[in-house]
Amino acid sequence: MNEADVIARLRRHAIDPAARGLLDDVALLDGLVITHDTIAEGVHFLPFDPPASVGWKLVAVNLSDLAAKGATPAGALLSLTLSADEEWDEEFLGGVEAACESYGLPLIGGDTVALPRGAPRVLGMTAIGRAGGKTPSRAGGEPGDNLWLVGMLGDAAAGLAQLRAEPKSAGALVDVYRRPVPLLAAGQALASCARAMMDVSDGLLLDARRLAEASGCTAVVELGAVPLSEAFRQTRGGSQEARLFAATGGDDYALLAALPADVDPRAFDLPKGSVVTRIGFLEDGGAGLRLVNGGQPVDLPATLGHEHRG
Repeated sequence: MNEADVIARLRRHAIDPAARGLLDDVALLDGLVITHDTIAEGVHFLPFDPPASVGWKLVAVNLSDLAAKGATPAGALLSLTLSADEEWDEEFLGGVEAACESYGLPLIGGDTVALPRGAPRVLGMTAIGRAGGKTPSRAGGEPGDNLWLVGMLGDAAAGLAQLRAEPKSAGALVDVYRRPVPLLAAGQALASCARAMMDVSDGLLLDARRLAEASGCTAVVELGAVPLSEAFRQTRGGSQEARLFAATGGDDYALLAALPADVDPRAFDLPKGSVVTRIGFLEDGGAGLRLVNGGQPVDLPATLGHEHRG
């Protein structure tokens, strides 16, 4: 079974309103926004990544889901797999603690289990946030809404590619891959106006299609508008191929929001240095995705992003 098959199967049971039809990355229960993310060695992090960065990343990816709902961090439960390497475990926990302190996320419980020697590490966290006045889901977008992105694309995927080619690589792209930054303040600023919002973790094209499908619309993404950092351009350039790489790579933890056509988030009180880009719009035509570049149609790539498959 792939990820979509599993979610479709579980929808038959997840009928409580808190589940939001399993169309979202979070549950909404009695004013609390609840999410759970797992990261696995060889899938979400490399075996030679510094353990402190793995701990940081586990916290950050969970907080990114809260950011996409405009929530304020309230607490976290840690699922820790213990290995035979006590030094690795200690450094990992240091990374968890550093991220929790940085974003005001109290650790309130969890569970531990010992792994067989040599087994890949699988680490999980449940993050809980307090909902604001509005908690946008993936659904709710309407034809005519503009699609706005807060953040950059492609840096983490480019950093991962560098590490796979040379494990001792360092620099800005590697830093983005290893230590993502959850956009909590930006999410809180956008939540009140967003008809739909989610974080971009599996690739812009895949996640835009998911938002469109949940909203019953077609997402039209302008490839030429995909925001690329200077470090990315210096490494991979700004060609259509490079932009497709950035739009499908994943691990970005940017925010994707569908906003009414008369709302421009660049006028919002966002954190200094926020990169805000209009990257497309929603239209009628059924749930789906169209890709254009300079207004001209572009064939969708075979892979839109990262989907888990059994």
